[in-house]
Amino acid sequence: MPSQLNITIIQPDIVWEDKQANFAQYEKYMEQITDKKEVVVLPEMFSTGFSMAPERLAESMDGPSVLWMKTMAAKHRCILTGSLIIEDDGKYYNRLLWVQPDGQTGIYDKRHRFGYADEDEHYDAGNKRLIAQVKGWRICLLICYDLRFPVWARNQGDEYDILLYVANWPDRRSLAWRTLLQARAIENLAYVVGCNRVGKDGKDFNYNGESSVFGPMGELLWQQATLPAVHTITLDKQHLTNTRNHFPFLNDADKFIIL
Repeated sequence: MPSQLNITIIQPDIVWEDKQANFAQYEKYMEQITDKKEVVVLPEMFSTGFSMAPERLAESMDGPSVLWMKTMAAKHRCILTGSLIIEDDGKYYNRLLWVQPDGQTGIYDKRHRFGYADEDEHYDAGNKRLIAQVKGWRICLLICYDLRFPVWARNQGDEYDILLYVANWPDRRSLAWRTLLQARAIENLAYVVGCNRVGKDGKDFNYNGESSVFGPMGELLWQQATLPAVHTITLDKQHLTNTRNHFPFLNDADKFIIL
C-alpha cells in the first residue's frame, strides 16, 4: 500500500574502529532481512563506533565507506542511512548519509556535538536539517545528542511525518534516551525511530541498544534491548493522518525561525 513504509532497524555490536569487520557484519544482517526493504537504518558512526579520532578515520565523500553504502543500497534496492566520520573541505563532520538505490545521496551534519565527550573539539557542527522524502513520506534525519534539543527537531506546520535518530547512546543514560524519544513523538505528532547500538566500545562504555519506534501519540510500537537486532516495522500514513486530524495540536504551536 502506498500509505505504508517499511523501516528496518539494524542494532549492532559495533567493532571498535574496524571498518571492514563492521561492513562484513552489516552485509550479513542485510541478507537476513526477509521483509521488503525500503529504508534500512544503521547507527551513528556505524563503521567505527563513537570515536574522537577523525584524523585517523575520516574519509572523503568519494571514500570506500560511502562507496560501500552506495553498493549496498543498489544491491538491495533500498535506501540506506546512518552516520560516518567524513572529511570535507579540511573539516571533520559526524555526517549522516541518506543513500538511495540510484546513488543519489542526501547529507546531514550533526548540529549538536557532544561536548561532554569532547566531540566539539574534533568535529565541526552542521547548520541545516535534512528532510528526505520517500513514497510520499517526509523524514527528518538527526543524530544522537540532537535528541536533547527539541527546538532543532520541532515539527512546524506539518514539515515531516517521521523523526529518525541514529545514535551511540550509552546505557548509563538510557532513561533519557527512552523518555526523550517518546517526548519527541508526542510533541511533534510524528512517528519517531531511534536506532542505537549494543555492546562495549573502545572507551569501555556499555550500550544497551533499546532501539525504539514510537507512534504519533507516544505509543511504543517496538523496542529491543541488550542484544543485536534486525527488525522491520511497517508504518501507516493513514494512522498518522487520522491522529493529526483528530488532535490538531500542531496548529496551536508557537511559530519561530531558526537562524
